[in-house]
Amino acid sequence: MRIVIAIAAAAMVLPSPAFPQTDGAFTIVETGRSYRSLQDAVNAVGDASATIRIAPGRYRDCAVQEAGVIRFVSDTPGRAVFDGGICEDKAVLVLRGRGAAVDGLVFTRTFVADGNGAGIRIEQGDLSVTRSMFVDGQCGILSAADPRASIRIDQSTFARLGKHPDGSGAHALYIGDYGRLTVTRSRFERGTGGHYVKSRAPRIEIVDNSFDDSRGLETNYMIDLSNGATGRIAENAFVQGNGKENWTTMIAVAPEGAENPSAGLTVENNRASTVPAFRNETALVRDWSGQQITLRGNILTGRMVEFARQR
Repeated sequence: MRIVIAIAAAAMVLPSPAFPQTDGAFTIVETGRSYRSLQDAVNAVGDASATIRIAPGRYRDCAVQEAGVIRFVSDTPGRAVFDGGICEDKAVLVLRGRGAAVDGLVFTRTFVADGNGAGIRIEQGDLSVTRSMFVDGQCGILSAADPRASIRIDQSTFARLGKHPDGSGAHALYIGDYGRLTVTRSRFERGTGGHYVKSRAPRIEIVDNSFDDSRGLETNYMIDLSNGATGRIAENAFVQGNGKENWTTMIAVAPEGAENPSAGLTVENNRASTVPAFRNETALVRDWSGQQITLRGNILTGRMVEFARQR
């Protein structure tokens, strides 16, 4: 595995002493002007393209982006922590401009009443997320539908995310009907319910990630391609744990109906194992689409089969 996680484990980052929050913590790089609130900085960008640089600190801020293309960048990766601030009962960042990028931010305690609180709610436009952390919440990233746009996630961590205590929600990463989803060099672990990756995008690339469910609780699939997809799932590491609500499957293809083609989906060169105490049987890939899926080079350890066809 060549996974490079730029931010250390959540337990090492979040308990650190909070930096003092000072005036002008949110600076628009292109103008040099600083703002006391993230929303003020977003409003100042308007329909332009700009970078908002965020000083180290622990913030209760949230923001809604209505226009423009904005890059939200931590001045020091892992040291700008957004802790519990929620806009529109949705997320810390509600994004419906022309595009957005997030680099080096930490999102924690993202809870709302309907169980779908998120670090990022992307409603339209392209999104790129790098070197960021989503921990101790309901969803990490939750999307609406934009079939013309794409979402790319790299070098990020999703930990201790999942269901609301009442059983509603949520998944660590839930992508709706977007055109394409790419997830690389990222870590998913210690889920508290739901799936680690749930996607309805017709094109996917999920490569060189770690899915460690050894300490998960009431979790389901590692990857749920709800309506099928084409693309690659390759060079990932999967560990199936005992604390699961559904232990039958690691990668599910079209369990909610084959609305997208899955012919040619390639699952290759992954490493999959079960924890030593695992006594059930599981499948690396379980397919509901009935289409031709390519599996090759996968290394399996423990009680599992590589492929199962669901009728």
